[in-house]
Amino acid sequence: MLISIIIRTLNEDKYLEKLLISIGKQKINGFKSEVVIVDSGSTDRTLQIAKKYKARVTFIKKKNFTFGRSLNVGCNFANGEYFVFISGHCIPVNKNWLHELIEPLFSNKYDYTYGRQIGAKTTKFSENQVFEKYFPKEQGIRINEIFCNNANSAIKKKVWSKFHFNEELTGLEDMYLAKQITQDNGKIGYIPTSIVYHIHNESWMQVKTRYERESIALQKIMPEIKVNILDSLYFFSWGILKDIRLAVRKRVLFKELHSIILFRFMQYYGVYKGNHLCRKLSHESKIEYFYPRLKSDKKK
Repeated sequence: MLISIIIRTLNEDKYLEKLLISIGKQKINGFKSEVVIVDSGSTDRTLQIAKKYKARVTFIKKKNFTFGRSLNVGCNFANGEYFVFISGHCIPVNKNWLHELIEPLFSNKYDYTYGRQIGAKTTKFSENQVFEKYFPKEQGIRINEIFCNNANSAIKKKVWSKFHFNEELTGLEDMYLAKQITQDNGKIGYIPTSIVYHIHNESWMQVKTRYERESIALQKIMPEIKVNILDSLYFFSWGILKDIRLAVRKRVLFKELHSIILFRFMQYYGVYKGNHLCRKLSHESKIEYFYPRLKSDKKK
């Protein structure tokens, strides 16, 4: 039985080699695996690294890129009966990451699984708290029944084949698919023992853009969610207060206060803006939402 590990890449050479080395060390108990790279125009060493570690590579043009479409391209290209998705800037914590994530699919306990994400040394203080909220240590704690995240997830091929990922969303293609699966009486499982470091290293504007595009996508998935200016101010203030209390306990408030305020502001400003942005994306906006790194790089 073959497992296809699918990685979307755009200039991911900083962490890709560490990721591929870790994949090569995974315990898969007799199953075979392949690595599939879906590249959307890397100009760094990404493709050389992929070749070095014998990954199979397919491509998607920038003008055609969406998060869902790129994964559909990878799934169609892959040979496995099970698909594993991991971000190009994630690194498994140990050798059991893959087995823990995929075993509940083998046993038919779940149809779509996602694992835990934690920050690394460079992760912003408040983002660590976001990881703790959405990816807790305990399996029984779930944000909602359709939450899922493709930075660290796995799905049966036959389940993906029935629905495919939505190719029009600006993000949250994982939650959209999870909603379809649950409506079809399928099961989504959180696997806290399958752990990866998720290393964003984003600028403050990139943080805002990420939450903005995800908020736009969330309108398509859960249109009943409305965020007004008072909601945003409340969440912003409450987020800062919670982070400050934790920073005081950890004795890092002086070091982290500026970061806490900026992260929470960009997070909830992005959420508010995205929730109220009801329009078709222009080409320039598409570049900003899907390729925030490219836009910021041009300004340097």
